[in-house]
Amino acid sequence: MDERIAITGMGVVSPAGLKKETFWANVKAGRSCVDTIKRFDASLYPSHIAAQVHQLDAYSHLSGRLTKKIDVFSHMALVSSEEAIKDAKLDLDNCDKDRIGAFMGNAIGGWLFAETELRDLYLEGREGISPYMASAWFPAAPQGQVSIYYKLRGYSKTVVSDRASSALAVWYAAKVLKDKKNDYCLAGGMEAPITPYALLSANTHGALSKNNLNPKTAYKPYDLYRDGFVLGEGSGMVILEREKNAINRGVEIYGFLKGIGFSCDGVHRIKPALTSEGLEFAIEECLRDCQWSKDDVDYICLDGEATELGDILEVKALQNVFKNKLGDISLSAPKSMFGNLLGAQTSLDLIATLLSMRNSLVLPTINFSEEDSHCDINCTPNKAVAREINKALIMARGRGGINVVLGIEK
Repeated sequence: MDERIAITGMGVVSPAGLKKETFWANVKAGRSCVDTIKRFDASLYPSHIAAQVHQLDAYSHLSGRLTKKIDVFSHMALVSSEEAIKDAKLDLDNCDKDRIGAFMGNAIGGWLFAETELRDLYLEGREGISPYMASAWFPAAPQGQVSIYYKLRGYSKTVVSDRASSALAVWYAAKVLKDKKNDYCLAGGMEAPITPYALLSANTHGALSKNNLNPKTAYKPYDLYRDGFVLGEGSGMVILEREKNAINRGVEIYGFLKGIGFSCDGVHRIKPALTSEGLEFAIEECLRDCQWSKDDVDYICLDGEATELGDILEVKALQNVFKNKLGDISLSAPKSMFGNLLGAQTSLDLIATLLSMRNSLVLPTINFSEEDSHCDINCTPNKAVAREINKALIMARGRGGINVVLGIEK
């Protein structure tokens, strides 16, 4: 990307907090937000722990009339969007809304609304179903609701690409800005998978931690005793605009989206390849797009799947690309604190990385106790470490061998 795309606002709805200040206070302290699921009886599920969002209604600016029509993943998106717009000091009433777009990613859609209405269908017949069912559950619903709420009419897009969804949504927004199709973009992701059917579906994937007796320490990427990731829910949104525009507005710039690399293993519709070549290609492509050398990278926000195959392949890819330079790069997986948000995970990884740059602090990978010899990296175990971060990579992978790497510059 020749013209730098500036990030000027951010909004957070997460298990670690519903404001960026609260979110940062919790993650820099290394607090685990994972607990036993109590909002419904999940005791018979193989994995019944998660990182959950609490008190969403207390932070919401929406009317009860609207929240009855939408799923919670749209509700989260609207709350985080409001925070991002305010944080960017963006006066929408004095902007050309034909040139403001919404770019959003998620993996599974809005299942709480869908499950409830499908139950009513079988109990009461078609008269028992809400007329808003059709517009509440599908993956593009948050983009539609945000666009309607703020009357945004610019070029917009919803991306569904498993755990890489919000990474690609943010990149798509940056590309549209670079092509001058929009002046501002609201970009990020949202996910609300802590529902009976969605949790059941996630359990069948086989990658969730079953350490139900120790929820606070269950998510432990790169640790010898890891047994999978922990589901999380929430939403992260950022405001993107061209650098010159941000300077003219006189607003704070958190960082710049410099480039992207992505690939698909092309091996199986669900399983990744058993080699790291696809991820290596995505890392190399991102460095080329950013016009960075391998010496330029200060920090990598890791994917941190916390499965044996996932962690080993990620580490192997990094070692093959960076070789002996990897020891000079700080690495961590902050999502070990607030859970893996599936399609929304990169949106919070992006915000966490930008706040790390702003505060010169590498966030930790918590719950690390014993090294796996096949994952011989310094993942910043358990405690944050002071370091100036100027250039960072953010890793995202999805089922089917999707690999996405974003390059972020201070």
